[in-house]
Amino acid sequence: MNELHQNSIVIDGLVIARWDRPLFEDMRKGGLTAASCTVSVWEGFQETVANIADMKKLIRENADLVTQVRNVEDVRRAKREGKTGIILSFQNAHACEDQLGYIEAFADMGVRIIQLCYNTQNLVGTGCYERDGGLSGFGREFIAEMNRVGIMVDLSHVGANTSREAILASSKPVCYSHCLPAGLKEHARNKSDEELRFIADRGGFIGVTMFPPFLRRGIHANVMDYVEAIDYTINLVGEDCVGIGTDFTQGYDKGFFDWITHDKGRYRKLTEFGTIQNPEGLRTLGEMPNLTEAMQAAGWKASRIEKVLGANWLRVFGEVWGAA
Repeated sequence: MNELHQNSIVIDGLVIARWDRPLFEDMRKGGLTAASCTVSVWEGFQETVANIADMKKLIRENADLVTQVRNVEDVRRAKREGKTGIILSFQNAHACEDQLGYIEAFADMGVRIIQLCYNTQNLVGTGCYERDGGLSGFGREFIAEMNRVGIMVDLSHVGANTSREAILASSKPVCYSHCLPAGLKEHARNKSDEELRFIADRGGFIGVTMFPPFLRRGIHANVMDYVEAIDYTINLVGEDCVGIGTDFTQGYDKGFFDWITHDKGRYRKLTEFGTIQNPEGLRTLGEMPNLTEAMQAAGWKASRIEKVLGANWLRVFGEVWGAA
């Protein structure tokens, strides 16, 4: 494995994959120190608790490979032990239903990141595929409670107005855990230069994704196209608030994408992704060292690579979660 990659803390800000031992083995092959792992999108409270229970069981059964992350020291411990830290995260506030108390309950279970909306409107605000009325009154209370219990606010699939109001409402750093710049490709899921600067100027964080429909060259992209997108973002906002958030969907078939692209999982079809093929050189999590090599090939300094691979994420997680 690439020496710089092997020595760095490597954090992926978003993975939504088919969780099993082969996937965890591939994470280790890729030198992944920690990953934000989606355990809820369209599911309500009860289904989400079941998902969390399943993930915790998997972590116990594969303790030689993975460990649960609740704070930044857990990430450092995972690095020392040669394991991958699993950060429980949601891509929708839907699981909390209309109960603010569920936020603390999920925090107690170890959930550390919640995306406010997934593409459409919910009780908190509006997603990026609908007319955006902004953050609701309940949404403001929701963010205040997330701040209190140490859960990071994610705005990746959230509409522009709701995102702007959430950034201003939060007392702690918020993130786009997995997005791409609209300056390279116009898409409802991509963020404008203005949006990227706005979150960065207010202490927020940007995880750059490589999900092919949002990349400039789509399914024809390779790992250097991903580096191009990260570089574009850094040139806008600086290298201290940018990281990776691949959005790996490893192990899933068409049925998953049919489910994920329908509102609440079963009703309106929101978008058409077409063929999903990750960039050449980063087809699987096990190929993650290729990203470090591509950054080196692009002439990046080692200090910048270390920040983007994971040091930046670790710092901002500490600001939201606390050190221990």
